[in-house]
Amino acid sequence: MTRHADVVVIGGGQAGLAAGYHLRRQKLDFVILDAQATPGGAWQHTWDSLHLFSPAAFSSPPGRLMPPQQGQEYPGAAHVVDYLRDYEKRYELPVQRAVRVLGVHRAGALLRVETDGEEWTARAVVSATGTWWRPFLPALPGRADFAGRQLHTVEYRSPADFAGQRVIVVGGGNSGAQIAADLALDGRAEVTWATQRPPRYLADDIDGRALFDAATARRRALDAGRADTGGVASLGDIVAVPPVRQARDAGLLTASPMFASLERDGVIRSDGTRAEADVVVWCTGFRPALTHLAPLRLRNSRGHIATEGTRALDEPRLHLLGYGDWTGPASATLIGVGRPARDAAREIAVLLARN
Repeated sequence: MTRHADVVVIGGGQAGLAAGYHLRRQKLDFVILDAQATPGGAWQHTWDSLHLFSPAAFSSPPGRLMPPQQGQEYPGAAHVVDYLRDYEKRYELPVQRAVRVLGVHRAGALLRVETDGEEWTARAVVSATGTWWRPFLPALPGRADFAGRQLHTVEYRSPADFAGQRVIVVGGGNSGAQIAADLALDGRAEVTWATQRPPRYLADDIDGRALFDAATARRRALDAGRADTGGVASLGDIVAVPPVRQARDAGLLTASPMFASLERDGVIRSDGTRAEADVVVWCTGFRPALTHLAPLRLRNSRGHIATEGTRALDEPRLHLLGYGDWTGPASATLIGVGRPARDAAREIAVLLARN
């Protein structure tokens, strides 16, 4: 069976919901297809202790402000899931679950959205699948030989899973610092934090509000042809959220240089010395989850799709939302996704009015 909507949004996390909010304001006919069985996007799959970088009032998609979490300045992931569930209901967003999109195809004047169930046709598509579903693992020598457990950020949940084990956390960004701090403060595992370069902490008084402002200033400078301000990267790599700050100040969060390779029982450092390990946690980032767009043949050698704002340059009926600065300043954040979602909905309304 083939169904039709003027706009199909792929992904029902924060970016997809923000798109739906603005498409509704444009009075457009749309549907949101989400592969997850329950609301909340990737937030429902994060580790137990994860908290936002900003207070609730500064962590909201368009529309209703996120309410504070009692007793917490920075809300936890479960609070975000509850908020997104309520957001979806409040704005009566037409989300269909669990629908996995397999491919987007050109079909004359329409785009055909192939799923694991019904097929959809649309006059425009918004891809809002994010990056969580495509974790990146480096091709380090010996990784296949390591006999211990290896997991990525997406699989980490709690320090209780690693009691009595020797754990190496790899990655000098926020995920690496937070997971290393989580394990170190718990104290039941022997933790080594390995980074490519010495950690760069943002000033303790900088949180997500300042990061959003920096990302927005960078995008405006680039759009105006001015020099690159460096954006968030110019400030540092790690937000000193309270657990990271506590572990760092207690001397529990000391980074070691990245090892050169793995072997069966551990790792080999660049100086040839060895360290035994039971577990390696790879906090090595993500790539955009764009395999469903492969039939359109739009990706370049870097794996990106050329865009102007959120619109794909070689397929103007397609918009990409929530993949980072590439598709809008801070658009992979709760607060940052609102503006590019609004711009995408406006562009789509103009496109549909012309055709």
